Amino acid sequence: MIRFEHVSKRYPDGTAAVDDLSFEVARGELVTLVGPSGCGKTTTMKMVNRLIEPTEGRIFLDGDDISAIDPVQLRRRIGYVIQQVGLFPHRTVLENTATVPHLLGWKRAKGRARAAELLDLVGLDPSVYGDRYPEQLSGGQRQRVGVARALAADPPVLLMDEPFGAVDPVVRDRLQGEFLRLQAAVGKTVLFVTHDIEEAVRLGDRIAVYGRGRIEQFDAPAAVLGAPATPYVADFVGADRGLKRLSVTPIEEGDLEQPPVVHLDDPLAGAAAKLARAGARWAVVLDSEDRLHGWIPAAPSGAQDTAPDTPEASGTVREHARRMEAWLPVGASLKQAFATMLQHDAGWIAVIDREETGRFLGVLTPARLHEALRRSIDADGRAVPRTDVELETISTVTRR
Repeated sequence: MIRFEHVSKRYPDGTAAVDDLSFEVARGELVTLVGPSGCGKTTTMKMVNRLIEPTEGRIFLDGDDISAIDPVQLRRRIGYVIQQVGLFPHRTVLENTATVPHLLGWKRAKGRARAAELLDLVGLDPSVYGDRYPEQLSGGQRQRVGVARALAADPPVLLMDEPFGAVDPVVRDRLQGEFLRLQAAVGKTVLFVTHDIEEAVRLGDRIAVYGRGRIEQFDAPAAVLGAPATPYVADFVGADRGLKRLSVTPIEEGDLEQPPVVHLDDPLAGAAAKLARAGARWAVVLDSEDRLHGWIPAAPSGAQDTAPDTPEASGTVREHARRMEAWLPVGASLKQAFATMLQHDAGWIAVIDREETGRFLGVLTPARLHEALRRSIDADGRAVPRTDVELETISTVTRR
């Protein structure tokens, strides 16, 4: 969708803002451009919509050389979101959002309907916020309006220049999550400029790490964190890149352990006997359709020191099952898993499928989390699937 061919930007004083860039961004891909101030990432972005003209090289948008396209017409094909948002203060939220459709000659009713649809998509009820003015919104709300406005004419490409940099960390985290949800729904081709490596890792399908006017590494987030291409990249992503990698390593079914499982309507005595045979201290409790319900300890309250065949051990698992607080869907990041363990002071978390059924798949323990991270790093280094990696652990060394 976007292709740079030997693009450079030099100023009259000899400064090279961008030097011989060549890269491609695939259709529907979100690429983050990350690096320190003055490294050329914003210049790169502004050359795509011709706010800055390159000195050398060519840039293509969906196969068209942008130098042959009228700049105004080009910019109406590209959504643009900046840190300061740039909303018109004298126009309502709905009018701001409908700006580009209006410029393109859409009928007023069609433009307003599209604006309302997008406001709803970014989490702003148009019936509540549509008639408000920018000064009546919070910083995070204004930023959402900026994203909605950029998407109003359904452009194939979205340029985002530090869009969440001016809001507090809590709002920023929420906006990042909402933007990932939005991108999953609309599938735009996105160039996203940031100076924050954690934001780049969280959002990007691929990351372009900039040095001074050049790209030092252009790769998937996990590869940038796990195998920095140069000492500069290693220094930029930080000594804690192993921890950062947790956020881009998903939980897979192969990472899970299979603990004892009981069902809600199982007799309590039978469940206790099952746990005793397995030598387990707890079991996961499922409903009749194998959906996660909770967990039960080996000696539930009211049944401690009670033989399985005594009256005190009568009843079903349902009466003693405990609520499950620590759980995640498969595919969630290892960072989310680690945070969930810490939040609930849990020695393991339950993992369910990503469908609406909530089917139980297994549990992730700290040891398995560590193994999953090691396996992911090794798999990237060898360019093989994680399932093909066999780790050397204390137990495997002992068996030799």
